[in-house]
Amino acid sequence: MSWFDLVIVAIIVISALISLIRGFVKESISLASWVVAGFIAFRYFTPMASLLEPFVESPTIQTGIAFSILFVCSLIVGATVNFMASNLVAKTGLSGTDKSLGVVFGAARGVLIVTMLVLLAGLTPMPNEVWWQDSATVEYFADIAIWIKELLPQEVAGQFVL
Repeated sequence: MSWFDLVIVAIIVISALISLIRGFVKESISLASWVVAGFIAFRYFTPMASLLEPFVESPTIQTGIAFSILFVCSLIVGATVNFMASNLVAKTGLSGTDKSLGVVFGAARGVLIVTMLVLLAGLTPMPNEVWWQDSATVEYFADIAIWIKELLPQEVAGQFVL
């Protein structure tokens, strides 16, 4: 096992441990909150920016403020929902199940993080390095990254070394 394999394992284990501590409900609502906040901010920043025209001259600053307000407010709503759901789980006595499922969620997230890092590394000469070639685990993540690459548009997929 090379140092690179240890880094891969560490990413997955750390992600699983974080999710063990936080629990499945908290982790999944947190992830959903970020996705929804991004969607809301991207979807509605233009109409929100137009509301700022009387107060802010620069269209760039209007856009930045509108996006930030929508994103942060959406995250606050998500955090509130997360807090209430976590309290509900604690009061119902499902903490053990929540934490067990959290480990699975965290490990899956760790695998996804490593896969995305491998995919991004495919934009560089890293896959040709000796330490990359000597890795016992990177090939599994490279297989998933190649599958993801094939889902991308051809002009984007052609940029990857994988």
